[in-house]
Amino acid sequence: MIDIGDRIPDLPLALTSGQAATLARYAAGRWLVLYFYPKDSTPGCTTEGLDFNALLPRFERAGAVVLGVSRDSLKSHQNFRAKQGFGFDLVSDADGALCDAFGVVQPKKLYGREYLGIVRSTFLIDPAGVVRMKWQPVKVPGHAQAVLDALQAAQAQ
Repeated sequence: MIDIGDRIPDLPLALTSGQAATLARYAAGRWLVLYFYPKDSTPGCTTEGLDFNALLPRFERAGAVVLGVSRDSLKSHQNFRAKQGFGFDLVSDADGALCDAFGVVQPKKLYGREYLGIVRSTFLIDPAGVVRMKWQPVKVPGHAQAVLDALQAAQAQ
């Protein structure tokens, strides 16, 4: 499981833009906000994506890229991204390799039933590919702003 201070793995990315990339090469030389969410088109996940999208110009001015990751299919991601007007890519992690590497699939409970699911998590990765901050679990309200604040603080150091 990847934690603060660890270098990110060079796993393949299935991006909604269709761009062929791997995580380490995609992130090389720029800040990366990698956020994991449970499911496309659900209320909390939509709100989180919209919050990151609203702040996207500020993330971009700070030299950062935002990527959202879930285990939904690429087609589901493309529809979700288009419907919500996200200006950033979503990553389909259908095989769970990214989720496993970052340790975001954990036991959860819903109506007393236990199951394995994505725990909403965000990682701030520096231009050298090292995780600088980690939020897990994430509460959606105010989270995108907190990540932007942490990015700006990290850059000021």
